[in-house]
Amino acid sequence: MTSLVLLNEHTCFGGVQRFYEHASEQVGLPMKFSVFVPPQASQGPVPVLFYLAGLTCNEETFMIKGGAQRLAAELGMLLVAPDTSPRGAGIAGESDAWDLGVGAGFYLDATQAPWSAHYRMESYITDDLLPLVLQSFPARAERVGIFGHSMGGHGALTLALRHRELFRSVSAFAPIAAPALCAWGQKAFNHYLGSDPSSWAEHDASALMRQLQTPFPQGILIDQGLADKFLAQQLLPQEFEAACQQANQPLNLRRHAGYDHGYYFISTWMEDHLRFHHRLLST
Repeated sequence: MTSLVLLNEHTCFGGVQRFYEHASEQVGLPMKFSVFVPPQASQGPVPVLFYLAGLTCNEETFMIKGGAQRLAAELGMLLVAPDTSPRGAGIAGESDAWDLGVGAGFYLDATQAPWSAHYRMESYITDDLLPLVLQSFPARAERVGIFGHSMGGHGALTLALRHRELFRSVSAFAPIAAPALCAWGQKAFNHYLGSDPSSWAEHDASALMRQLQTPFPQGILIDQGLADKFLAQQLLPQEFEAACQQANQPLNLRRHAGYDHGYYFISTWMEDHLRFHHRLLST
């Protein structure tokens, strides 16, 4: 397993907030991620919760803006946040648009050149980062949850559904719930996966859910702001809601008047999500 390079660390609520870089075998480039280690980890392994950030974000965004460390320290949960894409892949145009390329990896393994050489975010998280975290930190391998926001909410839902053996709990804030049906998802899928929509369904949470029966019997939590400017055209939570009904999947989809797409919204409901995961990861 590759070694970690500690970039910086900060004492925080009795625990420690750290930022790391390491060489990723799956991506083929250095990758960065952040970890909050709660004080309880000094006494033994604790549950671990992965957070996947949205478009334009990086490994710092959640730890700075999410307001999660105080409660994670109280509950004894290890928090992990990876970057949102490879950096420095050298692909022509990869930084030209905010919704494709750098900062927009969509948490899948690209199959189309030139993206396929390095844009392997699904394998990075499941085959590189998760094993690295379990080896390097006092984390309980059988108590791993995942959540995220927007593009990261898409990633959390799809990775949880595709790797149910790895993730015990899943939730999301304003996820791109049916990417095959919206402009963000169609643009990314065309470039990363090719023009055949049949390949897109494997990375669309609503399409995946329709193929399953009660994959998470203890429930899925989603929060969505009704003042979110992306709600009608890009997020489409009603598609995932309908898919869950078809799959007999318990879903708590909470719609909040007045809340938009940003971290003021996310931080408002962060405690509910941490307690949701703590309940499922502690039993």
